[in-house]
Amino acid sequence: MSTPTPPGLDLDRLRDRLGTGPLEAELISGGKSNLTYRLTDGNRRWVLRRPPLGHVLATAHDMSREHRVIAALADTAVPVPRVHLLCDDPEVIGAPFYLMDEVEGTVYRTAEDAAGLGRERARDLSFRLIDVLAELHAVDPASVGLADFGKPEGYLERQVSRWHRQFEGSRSRDIAGMEELQQRLSEGVPSSQRAVIVHGDYRLDNTIAAADDTIAAVLDWEMATLGDPLADVGLMKVYWDIAGTMPGNPVAGAVSPELGFPGMDELVDRYAATTGLDLTPLPWYTAFAQYKLAIIAEGIHFRFIQGKTVGDGFSHLGAMVPPLVALALDTLSGKTAG
Repeated sequence: MSTPTPPGLDLDRLRDRLGTGPLEAELISGGKSNLTYRLTDGNRRWVLRRPPLGHVLATAHDMSREHRVIAALADTAVPVPRVHLLCDDPEVIGAPFYLMDEVEGTVYRTAEDAAGLGRERARDLSFRLIDVLAELHAVDPASVGLADFGKPEGYLERQVSRWHRQFEGSRSRDIAGMEELQQRLSEGVPSSQRAVIVHGDYRLDNTIAAADDTIAAVLDWEMATLGDPLADVGLMKVYWDIAGTMPGNPVAGAVSPELGFPGMDELVDRYAATTGLDLTPLPWYTAFAQYKLAIIAEGIHFRFIQGKTVGDGFSHLGAMVPPLVALALDTLSGKTAG
């Protein structure tokens, strides 16, 4: 009996495009935006990425940008999968996609995933994670052909207004405090210290850890651009701390002090020492990251209520949005550790 084809793929057309034998595919759980599949012809194994089904915001889910940044980083200290193919033709599977190697290792998404690490390994993995972020921010964009990958001048101002537009494009309800938050972020934009390649969604479960607890690959580059490095640090901090600020959240559960992971303050200190950047304005970046995460969750909630999501784990994302907005306002007011 043949294996059912997951939604979002056409395996017959894909087989013809790749010139392989019969293909089997499965949806890889965990992603809440672009869809990721494990693919095999029985001899070789790949990972395929494509945009989500249904409602897709303008400028989001650009497969060519993901493919380009991963390919550009192939010969740097930043670990990325090897990419094989970018297909812009939506006739093959219904949307553009790219194909890359499957990287062996572990993705730590939940507390159950991380429970077997132990304190020493959890600490080692954490420091390696922040070191890879510092390595990414040390890459000269021009040296890897990414000088035109974004416009770092005015990056933060554009980000605040862009994410406000993203919210307006996906809003299905009123969110208390959202307009106040957008205004306060706009009025308090700090000066960027450096223009770097920004991942845009850097966190533990967007990486694959090797058996020796090094980072084997950084994944999910859909939000990558040229911009302010502290935007990545602020978002990583939100994901790192969210288990304590929002217990039971559906997006980040692997990292907790009980499992031996160090506090984000230790990682921030290490990052600052490595990069030489001033982390004093980090509370603004943290609040912006909370704002951004709220809008991402609202966009996924919008697709979920339309029945346009694939896989599990979407039903509770909408409930995260109001607390994230309130938390961001508290961060800007100095009521939480930034």
